[in-house]
Amino acid sequence: MHCILCTAPTKAFYSINSREYVECHNCGGIQLTPDFYIKPNAEKARYLTHNNDVKDPRYQKFVLPITSRILKDFSTKNKGLDYGCGTGPVAATELEKRGFEVALYDPFFHPYTTVLNKTYDFIICCEVMEHFFLPAQEFNNLAEKLNPGGKLYCKTSLYSPAINFKKWYYKDDPTHVFFYTEKSLQWIKNHSKFSRLEIHPNLIVFTK
Repeated sequence: MHCILCTAPTKAFYSINSREYVECHNCGGIQLTPDFYIKPNAEKARYLTHNNDVKDPRYQKFVLPITSRILKDFSTKNKGLDYGCGTGPVAATELEKRGFEVALYDPFFHPYTTVLNKTYDFIICCEVMEHFFLPAQEFNNLAEKLNPGGKLYCKTSLYSPAINFKKWYYKDDPTHVFFYTEKSLQWIKNHSKFSRLEIHPNLIVFTK
């Protein structure tokens, strides 16, 4: 099969818990083979188990790498989109407390596609990109929704060969279908025509 990100050939990587994973020869991404994707109703049910309470200080701290960077990069005159915001859009809520206007989109919980017809100065993609079934298309679409100089803020756990995949907690979520490497992110930067990529321990920033 071919990589769902860059379409290059893949090779068998790991089989565990009745799921099979392959590794891309080109971008280094690890993907769950499509035969093991769960159904949309099961996917939604899984998301409903997440305790995404916008008033939870632990959750607010979790998104702090994104919100603090946005507060540094932009002012309240700039508009944003929380893409894949889930049941509790805590990043958007924290920014709205500080006077920002942030639109919400989620295919299950905020399926209002009118917000996708606009452009934004910044887009939040917090713990979302690992769920993309068509990541190249998703990143192209997100890049198109950014105004010139706009930024896409992402948060996910990157894979590297130093990680023991068998013990890696991140693979255990059945809704996680693609695990990115730094090489994968460079491919996205080039393919989606971002001008800059920053990779930090808890934050990934693409600049248009």
